[in-house]
Amino acid sequence: TIPGGFVQTLLLTSLTASLASGADWPQWRGPNRDGISRETGLLKEWPKDGPHLVWQTKEAGRGYSTPAVEGDYLYLLGNEGTENEFVRALKVKDGQITWTTRIGKVGNPDQQPSFPTARSTPTIDGKNLYALGSDGDLVCLEKKGGKVVWKKNLRTDFEGKPGTWAYSESPLVDGERVICSPGGTETSLVALDKKTGNLIWKSAAPGAGVASYSSIVVGDIGHTRQYVQLMQKGLVGVEASDGKFLWRWDKPVSKYGANIPTPVVQGDEIYAGAAGTGGGLVRLRKEDGAFKPDQVYFTPKMPAGIGSTVLIDGSLYGNNAHDLLCLDFKTGEVKWENPSIGAVSITFAEGLLYTYGENGQMALVEATPNGYHEKGRFTPPGHPPHSGDMEKSWAYPVVSGGRLYLRDHEVLWCYDVKRR
Repeated sequence: TIPGGFVQTLLLTSLTASLASGADWPQWRGPNRDGISRETGLLKEWPKDGPHLVWQTKEAGRGYSTPAVEGDYLYLLGNEGTENEFVRALKVKDGQITWTTRIGKVGNPDQQPSFPTARSTPTIDGKNLYALGSDGDLVCLEKKGGKVVWKKNLRTDFEGKPGTWAYSESPLVDGERVICSPGGTETSLVALDKKTGNLIWKSAAPGAGVASYSSIVVGDIGHTRQYVQLMQKGLVGVEASDGKFLWRWDKPVSKYGANIPTPVVQGDEIYAGAAGTGGGLVRLRKEDGAFKPDQVYFTPKMPAGIGSTVLIDGSLYGNNAHDLLCLDFKTGEVKWENPSIGAVSITFAEGLLYTYGENGQMALVEATPNGYHEKGRFTPPGHPPHSGDMEKSWAYPVVSGGRLYLRDHEVLWCYDVKRR
């Protein structure tokens, strides 16, 4: 017979572990890559000067990577100069560095406009994490200590071709596979064994072009598990099991060559946006065993900004070049639009939109189709200088463990947003 106290302790430990897991932010745009946090018990409105600043550090390194958070640690990419791009681990408690592992150099340093820096977010899986450097260095590192388990390069190992601003994708871990987008003629996407880095399959997506700056999402569509990715020349889907090319939608193509936002998948419908061109919805149907993309809507006004979109209860929230918008996901009908704080990156938690502006401001907005209702705004102190007029605050906000994390290159802020 097991003592009752032991059972109670076991249940409490299990519950605590479950809650901790639910609060983690283990990869790009959160647990499901959709910009949605599972956090509860958060502030519903902020004080005039914003929530309490727990700590800030100037040791994150240059870069646009958002933190991946698990338990007592957070992990991000950064760089110092163009020869040293690294993964860095910091303590959630106080932002102190615990380890740093160099993974390569910064990709395409002569890019124009010139923003050569670390870009992607690490993906945490079990005892390891996976990170993609801007020059195509894909690494598996031990979470504890940062030791390299294996390393590949998308350019040299898979004949990859990134766009002007180098590799920005955050790798996807799905089961035993790591999936990413080299952008080569025969290697639009590849799947690797997450334990060894060995190639499982490679996929050629005809007409898709080189790698863009988006990240892969998963969809179960027409009884087929698919990887959906926004490449330079449109949105593509490939079969998860073997990489078989399934379909391409050629409408979302940025006129600037900057296909950036992560697609949003719901059932057989997918939203995608392309900077300077617009955004829209495609519905997939299966005909004679093949998938066909049917465009539902696409207009220049739709959200297509760097900061992506979130889908909440049938409403899609995002921004175009100027305004924050709410629209009906299925029809594209705009419910409201507001200048707010300008172009933003968006995260959702407990009924609220956490919007981090390219201008360095932060705003809290109700996620409702009934109108724009702001619940606070502030500007974090000590933003670093930007290189040129075009460079902005582009890292996404992260809500995890009752904390809000904001980054602007080497500066990382941690705010307490828990309701007391």
